[in-house]
Amino acid sequence: MERIPILQMGEFLLVTIQVDMHDRLAMTLQDDLTNRISQTHASGVLIDISALEIVDSFIGRILGNIAKMSRVMDAETVVVGMQPAVAITLVELGLSFTGIRTALSVEKGMELLRSSMGQPIMVQPAVTERSAEGDAED
Repeated sequence: MERIPILQMGEFLLVTIQVDMHDRLAMTLQDDLTNRISQTHASGVLIDISALEIVDSFIGRILGNIAKMSRVMDAETVVVGMQPAVAITLVELGLSFTGIRTALSVEKGMELLRSSMGQPIMVQPAVTERSAEGDAED
C-alpha cells in the first residue's frame, strides 16, 4: 500500500506530499499521522502541499480534519506551500481552513511552529550595502 512518509525533526513531524493524493491515500495519511503524533508526542506538524496541483473537496476536508485532530492531540499544524490554484479551488468549494495556520514556505512554516511553541526564531541578518562596505574596509 502506498504511504506518504512522515519525518520527525525534533519535536515536530514533517509531511511532504509529493504524489497526487487520492481518497484512500488521504485516509491512510490521516491515520498514520495521528498515530505518529501519539507515539512521538510531537508538539507540531508541518504539512507541505507544494507539489499538489489539484485538491478536491474530499482532500481539502481531510487536510482540515488532520489539522483539527492534531490540535486535539496537542500538536499545532501548519500547512505550507499552497499553490494559488489550490487556494482558489478551496475557496470556491466553500472550504476554509479556519483555525489552521498556513505559510508560503517550509522555512516560514517552521518559524510559525517554533513561535507557537515559544522557541526563539532564528532570523538571518540582512546584508545591506552599508554592512557590506563596512566589512570591506576591515
